[in-house]
Amino acid sequence: MPHRSINNAGLALALLSGATFGTSGSFASSLLSAGWSPGAAVTARVTIAALLLTVPALLQLRSARASARGLGSIVLYGILAVAGAQLCYFNAVEHLSVAVALLLEYSGILLVVAWMWAMHGQRPRRLTLTGGTVALVGLILVLDLAGAHKIDPVGILWGLGAAIGLAVYFVVSAATDDALPPLVTAWGGLAVGAAALGTAIGVGALPVHATRADVTLLDQRVSWIVPILGMSLIAAAIAYVTGIAAARMLGAKVASFVGLTEVLFAVAFAWLLLGQRLDAVQGAGAALVLGGIALVRLDEMRAPVPPPPAQVQAASPPRVLVTADSAG
Repeated sequence: MPHRSINNAGLALALLSGATFGTSGSFASSLLSAGWSPGAAVTARVTIAALLLTVPALLQLRSARASARGLGSIVLYGILAVAGAQLCYFNAVEHLSVAVALLLEYSGILLVVAWMWAMHGQRPRRLTLTGGTVALVGLILVLDLAGAHKIDPVGILWGLGAAIGLAVYFVVSAATDDALPPLVTAWGGLAVGAAALGTAIGVGALPVHATRADVTLLDQRVSWIVPILGMSLIAAAIAYVTGIAAARMLGAKVASFVGLTEVLFAVAFAWLLLGQRLDAVQGAGAALVLGGIALVRLDEMRAPVPPPPAQVQAASPPRVLVTADSAG
């Protein structure tokens, strides 16, 4: 029962992470409409989030042991999962429609499944493959890909780069060997990501422009500070911390599929905050996404679960050695 309760807690954290990540689109959209460039919005989001987490992370770091492997994972996480994924996504949007760019980015869940198979021998079973197919079909409907969308080879490459960043996010988040606490990992990754984005700005690879004009949220004119704080605190600080904690409980594979709910939450928040309507086809697509996630989750629950290492070693320390698979 403890394993099931941990997984339920992980599922709740994963949904919370998806919901908080899902607010970023609406907050960013209000800023972009007011004249902000995507690069300025994402850099402000990552940098302020890192600053917000600095004090609690440093306090927690005092009682945590930092290894070279753990620090290396944070650097990889910050460069690829935070800065790289967002840079690639925004560059993809310059060449593709937002829907196609999102679909390419979220194809990263297939890379997670492939990684778990190649590196950990976790061959996807039939139920996982079925759930993945159903979820991706639902994602296509939610993103309304039936309409006309421009396709550009350069944009596709950027979109695939974003998919790699997304896969790294889930794989590194799920790792527990020599890992620092989720709060410290999120802070370190955001700080490294902020430094990487600042470097990209400095060399001219990421154009930035920002204004102090008021923005529109919930049909109300509010200060630009409101969406900036929303993106930084809700869609970054809380989202990354809960996402890392969830991935460590669920494993990279399940966490990546539950991460698809971010798109559903993004559509819902766009309807609530920006007045963008959700049609019947998108509603059906959302149901398919949830159904696909449920199938993957059911497949994971049906898989045999080894007992916790501490229990096995306590029962027969000289003869039994069990290593917990930290990534799913």
